[in-house]
Amino acid sequence: MKVLKFGGSSLADSKQFIKVKDIVTEDMDRKYIVVSAPGKGINNKHKITDLLLMCYELASHGLNFKEIFELIENTFLQIVKDLNLDLDLKSILNEIFIDIQNGASRDFTASRGEYLNAILLSNYLGWNFVDASEIFFFRDGEIDTNKTEEKIEETLKNLEFSVIPGFYGTDENSNIKTFSRGGSDITGSLLANALKAKIYENWTDVSGFLIADPKIVPTSKTIDYITYKELRELSYMGAPVLHEDAIFPVKKHKIPINIKNTNYPKDKGTTIIPNYDNEHVANNITGIAGKLGFSAITIEKTFMNSELGFFRKIMSVLETNEIPIEHMPSSIDSVSLIVDTGKIANKINKVIEEIKIYTNPDYINVEHGIALIAIVGNGMVNKKGTSAKVFSALGDNNINIRMISQGSSELNIIVGVAESDFEKSIKSIYEIFN
Repeated sequence: MKVLKFGGSSLADSKQFIKVKDIVTEDMDRKYIVVSAPGKGINNKHKITDLLLMCYELASHGLNFKEIFELIENTFLQIVKDLNLDLDLKSILNEIFIDIQNGASRDFTASRGEYLNAILLSNYLGWNFVDASEIFFFRDGEIDTNKTEEKIEETLKNLEFSVIPGFYGTDENSNIKTFSRGGSDITGSLLANALKAKIYENWTDVSGFLIADPKIVPTSKTIDYITYKELRELSYMGAPVLHEDAIFPVKKHKIPINIKNTNYPKDKGTTIIPNYDNEHVANNITGIAGKLGFSAITIEKTFMNSELGFFRKIMSVLETNEIPIEHMPSSIDSVSLIVDTGKIANKINKVIEEIKIYTNPDYINVEHGIALIAIVGNGMVNKKGTSAKVFSALGDNNINIRMISQGSSELNIIVGVAESDFEKSIKSIYEIFN
């Protein structure tokens, strides 16, 4: 049995609905579908969730949102018309309009795109519709895994071939509660875990993950296989496609996730697996990803390493100022704190002054405009010279390395470079390994 999730681009208009039906009906193991709200399509220039949130903002300020809501209506009603569905969607849309007008919550409003799309797809396929609010539950702002698993099993054990809206559930007070944006990926993962699916197919508008950002490396190859851990590393560093929290639910039963392209369903895509084995051999480098917008606070002090509590004092300063540390490379008499520039920009003078008071450093300096690049791959641990190749690629292209960090697991190497060298760095590293 397979669980599928179709993203917003996969269900943006009637032509995409037809593609989805072809995909689903060619494999009878595909029995449960999670859907996102419609994305941008031929007849709609905006994502439905964005329009719904705009309606909420206008309504919450007592402003007229009818014109925006009509854009939402037109998208869904056009799909009903094109597919000749036997469905009174206009009445459901009117109810939602009144709910928003009467002060419906932000989460409720944002979730209606998934809700409506699931109704349409279930009608088109002739499948059961199961509202996510009946099987996904939150407690204290987090998903209640045990209750959710129990309810999914209880509800769906006698309901094969069902369509479920993604992105939301209900809280302790029976109010609609949403995941973060892109949360339909998590809905699908939770469903696959609860039903112990053979595989979780995540259908989108790309044929899997690429080794590097195609905007930077247009010829980038597709990653055939990637482990949960590798994906977490790449997702954190900005690689798109799958919500990074979608990994956790399927890890319990080691369920693979296959990223597939709705527009090119025959493409192999990328399969996310628990670990490499004899069948799936790790490549030296699995992927390269990076982020802009970091700053480095460099602190120098003689005999720093022998001063008890030195690092704790620095951590206390950053903690009280609510600034998380991304990386902290150090030497015997110096340490560099890599932080998000946006989170420190308005506090930098205060932070520096507090570090001086707490640690009495010999020298302290702040450097902005740093980009971090992660080179990720389980295969690096067994292959000598990986770091040397990375540094050679950057050195040969006159790129100065501002920071180097490698974890003990040797799963990744992170280098810091000037933001102006960001794209050139990724291209250089990609080329030396491919």
